[in-house]
Amino acid sequence: MKNRKIYWMCCAILLAFGCNETDDGNHVDGITLYEKIAGSWSATNVKMTDEVAKAGGAPVFEQNLTTQFNYDQMQISFNVDEKMQPTTYEVSGNVPPLFEANGYYKLSSDYQPMATNPLKIYLYSDAALTAKTGELRVTAVPGSTGEMELQLVRTSGGVPFVSYAFKLTAN
Repeated sequence: MKNRKIYWMCCAILLAFGCNETDDGNHVDGITLYEKIAGSWSATNVKMTDEVAKAGGAPVFEQNLTTQFNYDQMQISFNVDEKMQPTTYEVSGNVPPLFEANGYYKLSSDYQPMATNPLKIYLYSDAALTAKTGELRVTAVPGSTGEMELQLVRTSGGVPFVSYAFKLTAN
């Protein structure tokens, strides 16, 4: 019994002194979501959903638009400056515009939100970020797989009537 107490005391002392190393490294900022979404993305799937039917409990009408209207050739680029701050975005490919094809953007949060509020990409026509032209929901944040999902919801009087889901892969 006495040997066990001595053993555990020795272990505690070793742990206390062994973990007393000072960290002499430099502070680095955390990885922001801008670092994860920056770059060029290609559409792999574009789907349109009838939000009125979905809300009303009726059979939901969904249509895959990927091979229609050249959405399989759609690319979107999110650009950042040298400090990983957002600058411009641009949609390329001969596709019908669902939102402005170019402009400026910012995220609703620099880091992954902890609340139930979805992460959003706010789109602007000016560099001062005063003239908002659109809003995209980030439904899947890019990680190690290099995939991201965005959703554009069209509303009338604050009520959603159609949404577009974009599945994207990093170029």
